[in-house]
Amino acid sequence: MVYTFQMLNIGRTRSQSRSNRSLPLGGMDYVDPKRKSSVGKILVAAALLAVFLLMMIKHSPTSSTSTHFSRREPGVTHVLVTGGAGYIGSHAALRLLKDSYRVTIVDNLSRGNLGAVRVLQGLFPEAGRLQFIYADLGDAKAVNKIFSENAFDAVMHFAAVAYVGESTLQPLRYYHNITSNTLVVLEAMAAHGVKTLIYSSTCATYGEPKKMPIVEETTQVPINPYGKAKKMAEDMILDFSKTTDMAVMILRYFNVIGSDPEGRLGEAPRPELREHGRISGACFDAARGIIPGLKVRGTDYNTTDGTCIRDYIDVTDLVDAHVKALQKAEPHKVGIYNVGTGKGRSVKEFVEACKKATGVEIKVEYLARRPGDYAEVYSDPTKIWLELNWTARYTDLQESLKMAWRWQKTHRNGYGPPGAIPS
Repeated sequence: MVYTFQMLNIGRTRSQSRSNRSLPLGGMDYVDPKRKSSVGKILVAAALLAVFLLMMIKHSPTSSTSTHFSRREPGVTHVLVTGGAGYIGSHAALRLLKDSYRVTIVDNLSRGNLGAVRVLQGLFPEAGRLQFIYADLGDAKAVNKIFSENAFDAVMHFAAVAYVGESTLQPLRYYHNITSNTLVVLEAMAAHGVKTLIYSSTCATYGEPKKMPIVEETTQVPINPYGKAKKMAEDMILDFSKTTDMAVMILRYFNVIGSDPEGRLGEAPRPELREHGRISGACFDAARGIIPGLKVRGTDYNTTDGTCIRDYIDVTDLVDAHVKALQKAEPHKVGIYNVGTGKGRSVKEFVEACKKATGVEIKVEYLARRPGDYAEVYSDPTKIWLELNWTARYTDLQESLKMAWRWQKTHRNGYGPPGAIPS
C-alpha cells in the first residue's frame, strides 16, 4: 500500500480544548473527557502512537510520489476535503476517488476516524490518488503550509463540530470551530489562488420558519449557536466572493442518515457524544444493547404526533449533490441549494422505521424538549433539481436505515477496537 501521511500541529488548538484532547488510536477517539488519565496511561498511549507513526512512516512514499499533490496535472482535479475522516467527509472522499479526482484529506481527528481514512487508502493505494494530513484548521500557520505545499483546484469544506445540543452548552467552541476556522480556510484559498469552494452548510441556518417547505430564499433566523455559526460562515463566504472571481457552492442539508451501500464506510461517533448525536446512531445503540433504550426529546410540539419533523437525506445522495455542485461551479457565481428529500418525517415515524430495519423492539423513553431544537423542518429541493439535475434517490427511510444497520452490525467497535493500532 502506498499513501502519504503527514502530521501538523499535534498540540492543542482553539477547537481542541484541554479537556477533550484524545489520542486517535486505531481510527477511533475514545477517551472520556470527564475521566482523568494517569501519567502511566498517558505514557502508554504516547508510546502506542509513536509506534503507529513509525509504521505509517515506513509505508510512506518517496518524495517523488508526494510531488503528485504539489503540482497540477492536465485532466486531474485535486480536491482538498476538510473533515474527510468524518462521517460525511469520508463518504464524499470515497465518491471523489471513485470519480478519479485526486484527494487530500485534512482532519484533526477530534470527531473523525482514522480508520475511515485507512479504508479509503486500501481502496485507492495508487500513487497520487489520496493523502491524509493530520492538522487543525484553527492553526493558520499549519493551514497556510498545507496550501503552499499542495496544488489544490477546489476545497470541499466539511470540517465542523455539528451537534445542536452541544452547541448550546459550548457556544464559543462552535463559533471558533465553524466560523473562525472557515475564515482561516478562506484566507488560505485567497493567498494561494484556489478559486472553487463547496461549503457544507445546514438547514439550521433557517431556524424555525413559519412556512414549510423551506426554500433557499426563506429568511435565515437561526436559533442555536450551531446554526448561527454556520450562517456567519456563509455570510463571510458570500461577502468575500463579491470581491473575487471565486466559484462558490453552498449546500444547506437536512438530517443525514445511511451509509455506503457497499458497506465500506459508516458512522462511528465518539462514545461520549452519544447524548448529542444523530437519532439514527441512538437507535442503533439501543438496538445493539449499548444503551438501555432510546430517549426521544420533545412530545409536545405542534406536529401531527407531537414529535419533531425532519427531512432525512441519505449520505449517498448528499455526496452526489456535492459532486454535482463541484462539476457545475463557475467563476464569479454563487449557488445556494437545499439538499433534502422534500418530505418531512416525524421522530416517531423514524423510530418505527428503525425498529423494522433492525428487527429489534427498541425501548423508547419520552423526555422534555432539547434546548435549541425546532418543531418542523423539511426542504423544497426544486432549485437543486432544476439547476444541478440532482434529486434524492434513496428516499425509503427504512431501506437507508437497513444499509446503515448492516454496517453497524459488522463494525460493533466502529472502525476498530478502542486502542488498537490498525495493521
